[in-house]
Amino acid sequence: MSANSGQTYGQHLPDQVEKISGLYDAQLELLADVRDLHKERAALEREYAAKLQLLAKKAADKKAKKMSALVLGNEPTKAWDDSTLHKSTLDKAYTQLISAMTDASQDHVNLADALNDQVIEPLKATERKHEESKKKEMQYYQKLLSDRDRVYSDRMKSKQKYDEECQEVEAYRQKQERSADDRHAERAARQYEQQQVDMLNSKNSYLISIAVANKVKSKFYAEDLPALEDEFQDLQSRLLTSFVEILKQAQDIQLKNLDALRSHLTATEAALDAVSPQADQDLFIDYNVAPFAPPPDWTFEPSSVHYDHGEMSVEPAPKVYLQNRLSRCRAKIEELDVVLTSKRREAEQLKKLVAAYSSNATLGNVNEVLDNYLDAQHELTFYAMSGVVLSAESETISAALQGDEGAQSPHSFKSSSFSIPTTCAYCKSSIWGLSKQGKTCKACGISVHSKCELKIPADCTGTRHRGHGASDSVSSISRSSSVISRGESLAPSTTTLSEGSTPTPSSFAHTAHVADEQGPTARVLFDFSPTSPFELAVSAESIVHVLEEDDGSGWVKVADESGAKGLVPASYIEVVDGTPAPNSSNSSLSSGTHQTSGEYVRGLYTYKAQGPDEIDVEEGKLIRLTEGLNGGRNYADGWWEGVDASGKKGIFPSNYVEAA
Repeated sequence: MSANSGQTYGQHLPDQVEKISGLYDAQLELLADVRDLHKERAALEREYAAKLQLLAKKAADKKAKKMSALVLGNEPTKAWDDSTLHKSTLDKAYTQLISAMTDASQDHVNLADALNDQVIEPLKATERKHEESKKKEMQYYQKLLSDRDRVYSDRMKSKQKYDEECQEVEAYRQKQERSADDRHAERAARQYEQQQVDMLNSKNSYLISIAVANKVKSKFYAEDLPALEDEFQDLQSRLLTSFVEILKQAQDIQLKNLDALRSHLTATEAALDAVSPQADQDLFIDYNVAPFAPPPDWTFEPSSVHYDHGEMSVEPAPKVYLQNRLSRCRAKIEELDVVLTSKRREAEQLKKLVAAYSSNATLGNVNEVLDNYLDAQHELTFYAMSGVVLSAESETISAALQGDEGAQSPHSFKSSSFSIPTTCAYCKSSIWGLSKQGKTCKACGISVHSKCELKIPADCTGTRHRGHGASDSVSSISRSSSVISRGESLAPSTTTLSEGSTPTPSSFAHTAHVADEQGPTARVLFDFSPTSPFELAVSAESIVHVLEEDDGSGWVKVADESGAKGLVPASYIEVVDGTPAPNSSNSSLSSGTHQTSGEYVRGLYTYKAQGPDEIDVEEGKLIRLTEGLNGGRNYADGWWEGVDASGKKGIFPSNYVEAA
């Protein structure tokens, strides 16, 4: 009987044995499905264990080949063995990692075995046992139905017998009536009486069979069927109880497997926590110490075809070269000091950020900050290397000159292209070429070869020697409009500091944006048709703006009203106003023609312009920033563009000012 204290099948599901049996079948099918599930799970565990074991073996083979190089380097200077490698905390951690993987593979094999022995087989046995129990119960149910139907059949037979006897009684009664006056009347009467007795006996038998059938029916539906259904319910309860216990056993097996895996992970984590970069680095150093001596200093090596000594030549001509080079070198050092100070400050700030991000992971990704710090440190290193080069050059030249630094009025040379032969002011030979083959001083107008730039004494008079040539039919000189050449590299390499390369502070900027200088307004006297791509077509009586004055070649660079630029003969124009045109991009601040952003900055330190595209910064003085994509704060990294109080437009270092 069912042990349940709640509802029962027998009480609440009368005569539903077939449905209950169907439920039993579904429950047995569930056991089969779960058994198959765990069977496939065990197969997967074995397959995974085999692959994991193979992976661990490959890792162990690679470790055996590479660990010595990883711990001691490719060519250690001391003898070593396996015990030396075991001293490495990284080796211990890697060994534990592979060992944990190998042990985990065995744990998965153990899990598959446990699932097979403690889950799959018990489920199979339970399924088989309950199938037999269900079969017996159904056989019992069929026996009950057979016995009940036999009693029902006996009642039907008794009823049929009774009906037949009643028909016989009626037949004998009719026969008796027909033979009332017959000599056989007495025999007919006796037969009629006897038939009545038989009919009454059949009636009694029929009534007895009815009582028996009713009793059997009552017992079948009130006792036998409920008892059978309750037995089914009890068997189902036992089936589900066994099923749950087996599944709980499966869960316990998996938990134990997870505990074993967790123990491997815990051991690996402990080994990883024990990794000490410093200890491993000490081990690497210990097994790689080797004698070392820095390379010897280089000394002067005389030419094989000309004997000479190793002293600096300070004869008049070489001395001029050294004086110019010293002057340029000192200017570079002054410019570089500003950049170095800024870069050192930036590197220090990023170093503090790295420390803060390392101690507090919630601040963000420390790797990004570390990358920025390393980039800044590398840039600082390159700048510092440039400083070492400049300092060594300056000290060497100063020691050779012994205080005789020559004149202090250097020329303001700019690159020029020459379309006709022009005499070099130093070597007196011709300068010829369209690709910046020479230099022209913007102050005094002399022209020299690029190679002769440092050979000219620093005695610029600041006054041009004018004198237009008679020939206006050919273009004699084409001068570039660029004032300073800026490198795109952020840090100047040591090669950029060689002879003939003197960057201004603005040469460290990324941008190549330089504003054109515009001079006075001029009126064109005659029509002029260009004969080269460097010349500009102009018409008589038109107005042009002088960009570069005549440097003695007889040509002037101008811009027309449409913005086109080029060379025209100096004798073809007449200056009508000595001040810049009202619509000039370099007109004064008060004229309002500069496109400024309305933002002012105040000078923190004094800075003297080092090039024609720069402006001075005076402590406490205001500068108004320009606007546009290439103006103001957008000019370049570390350089801004603005207009000073005098109306001059130019660039200046951004770390010399603050927001006003």
